[in-house]
Amino acid sequence: MPGPRPLAAALVGLSLVGAALAVTAQAAPSTSPAPASSPSPAASPVARQAPNVVFVLTDDLEPSLLKYMPTVRAMQKSGASFSDYVVSDSLCCPSRTSIFTGQYPHTSGVFTNSGDDGGLGAFDKNGLADQTYAVALQKAGYSTGFMGKYLNGYDPKAGDGTPGSNVPQGWDEWDVAGNGYPEFNYTMNENGREVKYGKRPQAYLTDVVSTKGQNFILNASAAGKPFALEIATFAPHAPYTPAPRDAKKYKGLKAPRSKAFNEASMTDKPAWMKDRPKLTKAQVKNLDTVYRKRAQSVRSVDLMLSRLRSTLRATGQLDNTYVVFSSDNGYHLGEHRLPAGKQTAYKTDIVVPLVVTGPGVKHATISRPAQNIDLAPTFVDLAGASALPEADGRSLLPLLKGQRPTDWRAYGLVEHHGPNLDPSDPDYAGKNGANPPSYEAITNNRLTYVEYTDGEREYYDNARDPQQLLNRWQDLSAARRAELKAALHDLQTCRGATDCSTS
Repeated sequence: MPGPRPLAAALVGLSLVGAALAVTAQAAPSTSPAPASSPSPAASPVARQAPNVVFVLTDDLEPSLLKYMPTVRAMQKSGASFSDYVVSDSLCCPSRTSIFTGQYPHTSGVFTNSGDDGGLGAFDKNGLADQTYAVALQKAGYSTGFMGKYLNGYDPKAGDGTPGSNVPQGWDEWDVAGNGYPEFNYTMNENGREVKYGKRPQAYLTDVVSTKGQNFILNASAAGKPFALEIATFAPHAPYTPAPRDAKKYKGLKAPRSKAFNEASMTDKPAWMKDRPKLTKAQVKNLDTVYRKRAQSVRSVDLMLSRLRSTLRATGQLDNTYVVFSSDNGYHLGEHRLPAGKQTAYKTDIVVPLVVTGPGVKHATISRPAQNIDLAPTFVDLAGASALPEADGRSLLPLLKGQRPTDWRAYGLVEHHGPNLDPSDPDYAGKNGANPPSYEAITNNRLTYVEYTDGEREYYDNARDPQQLLNRWQDLSAARRAELKAALHDLQTCRGATDCSTS
């Protein structure tokens, strides 16, 4: 087996990307952005046993967009994909909190994007900053990096101006934007230093963090340390801004038209949505525009993944690195007469891609219920770091390596607080959007059961009715209703990996 290539050789293939960063930002007059630190032309990295992690987390990506992501499809062909991977809440901040900590919302206390039960404020107030996988990996000797989008409410201002100011615990490299949704004209905290980016094409945020990620890999490889890198993109979140080079792609593309699209009958749905009128032609046209822009915007994410993998290959790290791709939640586009959005317990919003390649990962489609609470325990497990004592999730490594644990969970749990009445929230649904009341749900490939706090119930036979067209709650026997209620109660009150895995 050939040894790793010298870093000087690796830089040749990356020269165009590295050069692009030097002209990345159109800065405000008082601020000039600096390029990412240049990798040292050191000797080849030393072989090591501890594997690396490169995790790319997208925002609001539903599975249908994978057809526009050839790098992810190639990862599926060689690695493992999960067909029943469910988020703990179809909303940015609670889902990302679960990813960082391995905790369900009922454990973390983070249920929304703002207010007393949400956002970075609740994350910090509840003492979660030192309970993340980054802290555990850093203590285990890993070089850690985070780039892109953090938690709702994060302000990239440098605070007191000291090195590392406004950088959370656990991260050695920190390059995080505030309002990066438009992909241009944003401010980034780069290791405690505020840098303003403008509107030139080179400032496109996904490309900026792509180059920074490549440099992080090069520098960590040169240092001979295992590393963990998370790049959390704003794409394809609204306003769905593609890279300028992709803005004319897919002319005429339309949103998928499943049987649930502009659903024929809604009489079986709960009160918060059953009286919705059918979508108008103008609304459908807008959904097609939204879908086309989303397809365009994920192209830059896929290119980033390709370049990260190329950097890993050039430094001899690819075979020793777990590359993980996923999303914080899904997205509906016309299903059940709902305009673009999320927050519901329907499969469109809670089932997202999880694709993994890396050492010992078997090529397979894994149907066991997995959740975003499992990512932090998985990263900690593969690094040989100390377990996260408050985590409700468990390591996915046994499944990735082809094992079949007999004590695996039967369902995924979804917990949501609503309705969302904050117009300043980037996920505010607006007047006509999906804005359900609080609910808890259990789900797997076979069924979805939802309990709303207003007393409404939903039950779908996912095996026979994958589009979730018919709510069959009224058809269930009293005994079956009691079983579902008990199963949901066990999960929504569980604490810790053992308790939550067997509930």
